[in-house]
Amino acid sequence: MIEHKYQFRVAYPDTDKMGTVHHSVYPKYYEIARWELFRSIGVAYSQVEEQGFMIPVLSMNFKFIKTTRYDELLTVVTTLKSIKGVRLWFTYQLYNEQSELINEGETELAFVNAATWKPCPAPEFVLSAIQHHTRKQWLTVAN
Repeated sequence: MIEHKYQFRVAYPDTDKMGTVHHSVYPKYYEIARWELFRSIGVAYSQVEEQGFMIPVLSMNFKFIKTTRYDELLTVVTTLKSIKGVRLWFTYQLYNEQSELINEGETELAFVNAATWKPCPAPEFVLSAIQHHTRKQWLTVAN
């Protein structure tokens, strides 16, 4: 549906005694990449919260393929795969500086009303931004 690339360097506190990125930081990397995808289509998470919505994670799944170390430049390719009802799904591919795939992930999230924590449909401003971006992408490919 929508794809976005986000680059960053591995910070020293993200590594463990073995000198590799600790498994607990991948959710943080993917959360940042997910919100950078939204920001790229004009939706900041602060705007989501200001409008009375939150988007908690329901499930996460990761596949660890290769290790990576401090100060390495990584690229996350994040894809908003689907939105259906209250839920949305993302996939992630994490690449090292040699363009080798080192991790894959997927998350499922849901829109909830911030006051009640009850599931609710995706807000119209989010759907509009996605539709606008998707249409713009399609027009670019078609030309």
